[in-house]
Amino acid sequence: MRILIVEDDPNIAGEISRALVEGHYLVDIAQDGEEGEDLALSNDYDLILLDIMLPKRDGRAVCKAIRDEGIATPILMMTAMGQDEDVIHGLDVGADDYLVKPFRMGVLLARVRSLTRRRSEQKTTQLTAADLVLDTVKRTVSRSGVVIDLTAKEFALLEYFLMNKGRVLTREMISEHVWDMNFDPRSNVVDSLVRFLRQRIDKDFSPVLIHTVRGVGYRLMDEE
Repeated sequence: MRILIVEDDPNIAGEISRALVEGHYLVDIAQDGEEGEDLALSNDYDLILLDIMLPKRDGRAVCKAIRDEGIATPILMMTAMGQDEDVIHGLDVGADDYLVKPFRMGVLLARVRSLTRRRSEQKTTQLTAADLVLDTVKRTVSRSGVVIDLTAKEFALLEYFLMNKGRVLTREMISEHVWDMNFDPRSNVVDSLVRFLRQRIDKDFSPVLIHTVRGVGYRLMDEE
């Protein structure tokens, strides 16, 4: 899953980003309202963490602009402005939740899990293929009961494969949905990431799940 943090304090943004990356989320960071709005309107995020008091463009204006464009991505507003009227205003312009600073990181991560879980169209928190199980809430992966440790990008790639099981995914599709905004489309990192993921989930198991579609991309299948 990919999350956008719009926060002008680099220390706060960095702390949140590190916690999310450890939880296998992909993260983009914007340091002012204009940049945050541009990223939110041009990329497909699973969640937006939005500060209110931002340079160049107020967070509430950013939230309203996102909703005016018909984008339903969950938005969690973060601010030191904790009066009832501030909360009401934030929710009225389209925010889904409101977190007052300072907050504990554990509370923020719980809100993140809650909001991303609500957005998911899956009826279960588990995505499966053959004997492989990925839990979208616990952020865990196992195959034949063996726990498999994945990096954040490997987890995001596997999640994307499982959500599109049986469908051919081109390298461009993978880069747009799995990578962050710093991805270089000229590189071979997509192929490298797929190779690393295969080493983790296919090398010592049967059947092989990830298949190459020559000249096109990749597909995850339950059976050979």
